[in-house]
Amino acid sequence: MERKNGNPLSYGDYLQVQKLLNCQTLSSAGDKPVHDEHLFIITHQTYELWFKQVLFELDSVRELFMTPVLDESKTLVIISRLNRVVQIFRLLVDQFLILETMTPLDFLEFRGNLEKASGFQSLQFRLLENKLGVKEESRIKYNQQHYQSVFSDTKSMELLKDSLESPSLLILLQRWLERTPGLEDNVFNFWKKYQISVNRWLEEKLLQPVEKETDPKRKETMMAEYQKEKDTFDSILNIDKYNMYVERGERRLSHKAFQGALVISLYRDLPRFNQPFQVLTLLTDIDSLLTKWRYNHVMLVQRMIGSKVGTGGSSGYQYLRATISDRYKAFLDLFNLSTFLIPREYQPPLTTNIKRRLSILSLSKQEEEGVSSGSDSNSGSSADVVDGSPAPDDGDTGANKKVVFE
Repeated sequence: MERKNGNPLSYGDYLQVQKLLNCQTLSSAGDKPVHDEHLFIITHQTYELWFKQVLFELDSVRELFMTPVLDESKTLVIISRLNRVVQIFRLLVDQFLILETMTPLDFLEFRGNLEKASGFQSLQFRLLENKLGVKEESRIKYNQQHYQSVFSDTKSMELLKDSLESPSLLILLQRWLERTPGLEDNVFNFWKKYQISVNRWLEEKLLQPVEKETDPKRKETMMAEYQKEKDTFDSILNIDKYNMYVERGERRLSHKAFQGALVISLYRDLPRFNQPFQVLTLLTDIDSLLTKWRYNHVMLVQRMIGSKVGTGGSSGYQYLRATISDRYKAFLDLFNLSTFLIPREYQPPLTTNIKRRLSILSLSKQEEEGVSSGSDSNSGSSADVVDGSPAPDDGDTGANKKVVFE
């Protein structure tokens, strides 16, 4: 940035405050400018500035996830930036409270001046949805048109194309989860052990009480509950059924990625899975807050215009209400993980082999067994958090390569 007349850079120059403060042009300017239009413009401009920051954070997180094997040292950076996105969305959700100080009659005074201008035309919000992973086929048509139809300039079209063709955060998350340690058949084979544990839990906690029940009506109810729970778990234990849900768009993650997410959720208390669990939690928070933002937007529109047609020609409230559904959640599968959690007492116990792989076997235990993390072909280093790829052998001795978290 150039300094004026060689003078030191000032606060106003650095932030380009004058340019920023001259961006509020009221459509009602003239003999009778509408007071509340100024608030309307400021609020929406603020939203767009925060959308820009969210996109900046998401792009940086996606770039970190694009590496073939995620470096553990970068996990805290990802957590920090995703948490920032969460806090921004908390602010955006609450920002509607300020806009609601404007009454419907105040809005009506300048609404006609907006002509065809509509929030539907926010390019940044569409980029945000695409980069998170909202599926194209899940979108509600706007006036029977695809959302891209409102953008005709070359730059906008290029940005939209890039947001659709580059891997979304959902796709990158899936690739990351598919490398979760413990899924390999020759190391721990979590999925096989999990199926055994689920069947044992269903039998001991649900089926056996049914067999002991003497009251016919109560027994029938309990049997129905058992069958419903069994069918629910069967929807993930049976890979064909799982893939059927994926084809219908009711699940987003691949079966293997879902297994990885389940491993992280079940063993979240272990040091190796604690940070990955925070990543999953923050992604769920982002989806949840986006849904709350949509809901608050819908309530505001209904409050301001009732059932009137939207400025862009849409059905207004009716259209926006349709967007508050699971179809707009990029990380829907993470919300549903709790359905398939089982009590800790039934969770498959980790073997010594997988504990070494996760670097959570205590030093004393390793010394007792005469095993070091460097001498075990299945061990991992602290550099492959969730990624199952073992660290390259640098020729060092096992004694110098021990990684202890306890």
